[in-house]
Amino acid sequence: MLTFFRRGIIAKLMLILLGLVLFAIVITGFGAGGIGLDALRNLGGGGLATIEGQRVTPEEVTLAATRQLDQARREQPEADMASLVRQGLVDQIVDQLVTINGTMVFGRRQGLAATRDMVDREIANFPQFQNIAGKFDDNAFRRALAEQKMSESQFREEIARTLIQRQLILPALGSAIVPQGVAFRYASLLLESRTGSLGAVPVAAMGAGAPPSDSEIASAYQARIARYTIPERRVIRYAVFDSAKVAGQAKASEAEIQALYKQNSAQYAARETRNLQQVVLQTEAAAKGFAQKLAAGTSFEQAAQQAGFAAGDIAIGDQTREGFARISSPAVAAAAFSASKGAATAPVKSVLGWHIVRTVDIKTIPGKSIDSVRTELATQIEQKKSQEALADLAGRIEDKVSGGASFDETVRANALTVTETPPVTASGAAPDSPTWAAPPELKAMLESAFAMAPEDAPTVATIVPNQRFALVALGRVVPPAAPPLAQIRDRVRADLIAERGLARARAVATAIVAKINAGTAPAQAFAEAKLNLPALQTITATRHDIASQQNKVPPPLAMLFAIPRGKARLMPAPNGQGWLIVALDRIVPGDASKQPQVTDAVRNQFASILGDEYAAQFSNAILAGEKVKRNEKAIADLKARLANGSAQ
Repeated sequence: MLTFFRRGIIAKLMLILLGLVLFAIVITGFGAGGIGLDALRNLGGGGLATIEGQRVTPEEVTLAATRQLDQARREQPEADMASLVRQGLVDQIVDQLVTINGTMVFGRRQGLAATRDMVDREIANFPQFQNIAGKFDDNAFRRALAEQKMSESQFREEIARTLIQRQLILPALGSAIVPQGVAFRYASLLLESRTGSLGAVPVAAMGAGAPPSDSEIASAYQARIARYTIPERRVIRYAVFDSAKVAGQAKASEAEIQALYKQNSAQYAARETRNLQQVVLQTEAAAKGFAQKLAAGTSFEQAAQQAGFAAGDIAIGDQTREGFARISSPAVAAAAFSASKGAATAPVKSVLGWHIVRTVDIKTIPGKSIDSVRTELATQIEQKKSQEALADLAGRIEDKVSGGASFDETVRANALTVTETPPVTASGAAPDSPTWAAPPELKAMLESAFAMAPEDAPTVATIVPNQRFALVALGRVVPPAAPPLAQIRDRVRADLIAERGLARARAVATAIVAKINAGTAPAQAFAEAKLNLPALQTITATRHDIASQQNKVPPPLAMLFAIPRGKARLMPAPNGQGWLIVALDRIVPGDASKQPQVTDAVRNQFASILGDEYAAQFSNAILAGEKVKRNEKAIADLKARLANGSAQ
């Protein structure tokens, strides 16, 4: 509602939620291709910034940037990391993480802490670790940590850090109080209603006018030469090479198939799975009480229900011993796979509590012979060999051009097929060849091609990582230039006619506005123009309407709230079609006493705005007293990696 009043206010999200958002980054990979920590560690372990020993790492920043890209693509599918980096995303994230670390360091120095119970409650309430009944699911918790190769202690440390930040920042956020009288005045302003007239002076009503002469067209061409200038264009020569190029080198041999089968013998050997049920209780006494109920004849399901577990909470399905150990603990798995069918284990302790596991069913899965998985093994081998051979080919090509070989020499040496584009702009358009369609792979080469100088050596561009590449060379460079007037004379003539019509329409509209501002009624002012103009329209809106539509408010409605009563203002119509005139006729003051809920909403939002400001100023004051060191070179290196995709 109050976007109208909120411009320039810092968002609470980055102050109190970014810490927990970072946990979601690590656990979910942001939903952006399942990015894990192993790949990100290749960026290097050096800190981008430090504050009292707390580092902002490349991993943290990369994960946060990936999430921002994922969010941006939901609204703009064409968004890419390079553009976000150019817009300052990396610096913003580093600054935010420095703020988080600074508040954590300050909080611990003041004696703030996060107890184990506090951390346990936070973990239990984390949505990713809850089942459909809304209860903590130890299996989901263990699975998520295992998938991201993150230890429980690391995760708990991040939770503790966030809880300390929360203890510091939440009091500042909640300390803002807005007087009822202030909120009432703003609420009444939101309810103010304005009514006015909207008229149009279209270019079409001005008539054709005198046709421009040849000399006028020539003069217009020269005066507007920048409008008709085509940007620099480049002819790009490239040769694509992919897995098909090395297919002959990637065939799996019988020896390789047998070696891979032997390497994965445990996977193909006969194995036992068990359908298990489990409860995890927080105290030993509760676990012993549960076991006593089972010994007395109570069914596992009934005992679990009495302990507050639903059927979906206790069922964990078919598990191997190794798989169950990963999501519980080796000790719990050993006990579960030692029990007979239908039996339950004695309580076994893990870091999350006391486990009691019941074996519902036992299945033996027969092993797989080498012949039954031969195709599967051959496919794995050939995929790996293909990637290795393709990487080797790309390396040989790069070495050859680095050694001074020309594009044509390198292409001949590797039997590649050359493609040459017509002169294209940096966006891939070909103004001189309107029927030409850019091939899909060209987009991956444009940035490299337009960064090259004519004398530069060819370069290898990545089209699809690990799958498709191209050797790229720069052909002819066509400097920016306007086409000869003879080629675009009709366009220049049409533009000149449109500009003259727009100027005549503006003169008429300006005269109408002057009359209205001098006291003439809008309808009379339009009639006195003695032109066939569209009929006036009545428009009305409240400030509440304007605020609720945020950036989608029609400009004439917004104009109603920018002019005094009895006055008019001129504004351009869309697409150069003419001019619009907005005249304000009536203002009806708002009265929030008739809509108290609006006053309450305004008061709450104003309190939120003030709380944001208090929290921001508090964080700034903390940082001002700490020693913050930024590694600008490391930040620049990460920006480059993100921009070219090597960190994604």
